[in-house]
This record gives sequence, structure tokens and C-alpha cells, in this order.
Amino acid sequence: MASLQEKKRIKTAVIDVGGGTRGIYGAGFFDYCMDNDIVFDHCIGVSAGSANLVSYMAGQRRRNFQFYNEYAFRKEYMSLHNYLKTRSYIDLDYIYSTLSDEHGENPVNYEAFMAHPANLEIVATNALTGKPVYFQKKDIRKNHYEFLKASCCVPVVNRPYPVGRGLFFDGGASDPIPLRRAFESGCDRVVLVLTRPKNYHRKGGKDRPFAAALKKKYPQMARAMARRAAVYNHYLDIALRLEKKGRVIIVAPDSIGGLKTLSQDHQALEALYEKGYRDASVLERIMGTTR
Repeated sequence: MASLQEKKRIKTAVIDVGGGTRGIYGAGFFDYCMDNDIVFDHCIGVSAGSANLVSYMAGQRRRNFQFYNEYAFRKEYMSLHNYLKTRSYIDLDYIYSTLSDEHGENPVNYEAFMAHPANLEIVATNALTGKPVYFQKKDIRKNHYEFLKASCCVPVVNRPYPVGRGLFFDGGASDPIPLRRAFESGCDRVVLVLTRPKNYHRKGGKDRPFAAALKKKYPQMARAMARRAAVYNHYLDIALRLEKKGRVIIVAPDSIGGLKTLSQDHQALEALYEKGYRDASVLERIMGTTR
């Protein structure tokens, strides 16, 4: 099967917005893409979405499924024990170094990842400015997946993650649906992978305690958290309008089975993975209408 670009003769981006363990929906989506040789021109990952995209670009089918539905149940991955020991509930070094380095339990196929023709941008948030930062595929080195750690660093749940001279939090805090970035990259159309139903609008009240906890040490980050729901809802509404014009293809679950950001439920996670795999078949139908 040819790439989306060849079928439609347009440049197509894919965005995976992540969402903690709900990101297993995106893992299913990208496994379908691998099984059907669907290739995008430009990839943008937010938080767990960036990890999904690395495995997709490396051609490592079911790799992310193991992270969400096996490794995430280990105390080394996320636990109160981690938080009491390091002040970070999620051990990003365990996930993206211990497990993912070349001698790890489930290493990234770095050579295949770098050989993939698509570009990758990873969204993180600068902890001091509250502004989004877009890390590039070309800057990722073997056994150095700090950009993934930065993008997946949940505010308050974790301390900010250091990369170079900067401190970073989850990309979803500042650019939760990076549509503008995708179109600015020169793409004509965007496939948007959500991990909540597509008409779900965030409620700002859930972010207020996080903003309050960040306010003293990271005031700009606190402002970003306070605005997160409004920013998400703004770009979701744009995506819904552009969907009607055929410029955005939204792939989203009709239900998340009660899963929260850090839920640990084998059955619900597997069901969401299977849903993501099935829902990705919409790409076949769209490609079929544009041949």
C-alpha cells in the first residue's frame, strides 16, 4: 500500500495527543497503520503520543501495548514508592532509559526509527516560561530519549525533567492539540488521534489544583495549566470545523471505558487498544474515496 501522500497527492500530518495510559488507543491506531503500510509525511507527538510515534516509526508493532498494559503495572514504572523516593510518581528514566535503551528489556530500534521517511516533532512545555517547545527527530540520539521524558513529565505528579539547561513538563500543558504546528509545517491535511470522544471538552476546574501547586515555584507554568482546558477546547473546535471541510480527520474513541490518565485496568486498556486498532480503518475508507 502506498503512502497517504501518494494516494491523495497531498502532504499529510498525524498528531497523537497522548493522555497517559489512555494512549493505548493511539498504540492500537498505529499498529493498524503498520499492518497496512500507512505512512505519514509529518508526525507530532504530545506526551504519551510521542512514545507511540517513536515505536510506530521504528516499525515495532505491539511494543507500546506492552508499556501500557504490562510495564505500567510495575512499581518501578509509577508508584507512591517512586514519589516518596524521588518526588516523581512516574519514573521516566525507567521507562525511556532502563526499558528502552539498546540493552534494555524492550529497546527502541533506533536505526529503523531514524530511517523512517517522516519527520517527528515532540511537544514539551518549558517549566519556566510555560511556552511549548518542539523537539526534532534529527536531534534524538541513540540511548538518549530525554525529549520523550520531557514531553511525558506530568506537572505536580512529577518534578520537571531537565534537558540541557532547561526544565520541562508535559507538552499537553501548553499545546495539547498542535494543529497550528502541523499546518505551519506545510501539511495540507491532519489526522488527529484523540484519547477521549471527539466532542469531549475539557473542564478547567480539574486543572486548578495543579495550577495552584505550581504557582509559587513555576508561576508561568501555573498560568499555562490554568489555560489548558480553554486552549484544548479552542483547538478541538477548530478541528471539528476543519473536519467538515476535509482538512482534519479525527480518530477518537466513542468511549474510554472509565479510564483515567493513570488508570491500571488490564481489561479496559486492552479494549481501548482494540478500539484504536479498529477505528484506524477509517483511513482505508478515506483513501479509497480519493484514488
